[in-house]
Amino acid sequence: MSVWKRLVSAVKGGVNEAAEAVADNQALRILDQEIREAKEELRSSDHSLTQIMAKRKLAQQKVASFEKSVSEYETHAMTANEKGDQALALDCAKKVVDLRAQMDSEQQYVDQFTKSETTLRSNISQAKNNLRRMEQQVDMVKATESVQKAQAAVSSRHLGANGKMKTAAESLSRIQDKQNQRQAEMEAASELAADESGDELEKRLQSAGITGSNSSADDELARILGKK
Repeated sequence: MSVWKRLVSAVKGGVNEAAEAVADNQALRILDQEIREAKEELRSSDHSLTQIMAKRKLAQQKVASFEKSVSEYETHAMTANEKGDQALALDCAKKVVDLRAQMDSEQQYVDQFTKSETTLRSNISQAKNNLRRMEQQVDMVKATESVQKAQAAVSSRHLGANGKMKTAAESLSRIQDKQNQRQAEMEAASELAADESGDELEKRLQSAGITGSNSSADDELARILGKK
């Protein structure tokens, strides 16, 4: 693969990763917004449930009131019949029929409200559980994203530090090489200067025992006595 193709591939890869990152962030924002909206809907649902419960209780109270009235008029009918007032007893019986009709109608409301309340309770409970799980998943995703970003930053710093240490070590090696080279040059210059001044030759003569303090005392004495 040519350098240009590799460069294009790298650029495309970077663009794709950037686009995916933007899409992921956008998805999280959308989820956050949907969760907020879902909470608002659930609050509205709770309010509706409260209203249904209130209506059911009122309907039950009416049913209880009708039951009490039915019982009372049934008693009135029996009392009137015992007293021989059949017309009054019949009117009380008719009243009981009307009351029972109203009570049955109101009981239907109670049954409908109870059924709606049960269904709504179940739906709200399920929705709240789903929303709770969704919030937990979103929190986990965000937490994991933060941890991974921190790990990536630490890894990047570590790699950068290793690179800097490698560069510093290379610089140190170059400095040492230059110092060694400079020292060798100074020693060579010193040797050259010694050669030019004859010091080196003198040192060689001394080392051979020909001149200087290296000649023996016997040789020196023989030389002196030989002058006589």
